Amino acid sequence: MTEPTRTRNLDIYGHAELPWSRARDALIPSPTADLTFFLTTVRPDGRPHAAGVGAVWDSNALYFTSGPGTLKARLLAANPWCSIGVRLSGVDLTLEGTAARVTDSAALDRLAAVYRSGGWPATVAGDAFTAPYSAPSAGPAPWHVYALTLHTAVGVATTEPHGATRWDFAA
Repeated sequence: MTEPTRTRNLDIYGHAELPWSRARDALIPSPTADLTFFLTTVRPDGRPHAAGVGAVWDSNALYFTSGPGTLKARLLAANPWCSIGVRLSGVDLTLEGTAARVTDSAALDRLAAVYRSGGWPATVAGDAFTAPYSAPSAGPAPWHVYALTLHTAVGVATTEPHGATRWDFAA
């Protein structure tokens, strides 16, 4: 993913558009940040399913993990469209797009190092991650890694300068 191809100001109070860099840079937290990402997938009957996931921003993309037997992973296998919401420092952000499994060994090695730098001792096992522990909702190891191909994002600033913006990305 690169820069947005289109930006739309959603603010009704006269604030300027938020730059994508503000949201993007907030996705790279300090090592002590405690961020919770919520993934929403779609059931076959159209009902949403939301669950917390362990996510990281790396190389201009968002990655997350899930056990293959979890409902969220089964739903993604049937329909890759999803959204991820997170409250960042100064901006609430919703990312929408499609998720695809990451199986490339070099990418998995790089991402495992990113997760380890954040305190989760992930290692690569075949085409997935393993570790001594994970969130109970992630299911048992191994854990698949997914990359979100971003189609749209919406940010609402919670600190000055305020504003609300939608960013569209080429798919």
